[in-house]
Amino acid sequence: MSRFAVAATRLAGMAGVTLGWPPDVFWQATPAELAAVVRAAAGAECGGEPPDAALIARLRKEHPDG
Repeated sequence: MSRFAVAATRLAGMAGVTLGWPPDVFWQATPAELAAVVRAAAGAECGGEPPDAALIARLRKEHPDG
């Protein structure tokens, strides 16, 4: 098994135990999404301003499936 596969498998298991994510949720998440969830779970500040109404509307239009 490659080093990547070993590390990814370990991280998937940690996401399942720590975050309660089933494997399909882990494998569908982007690295940025996983990092954001880990930072939030660790209590780290997300930084920046919250999204305004225009950004939320644009994101809803770009991603209608949620």
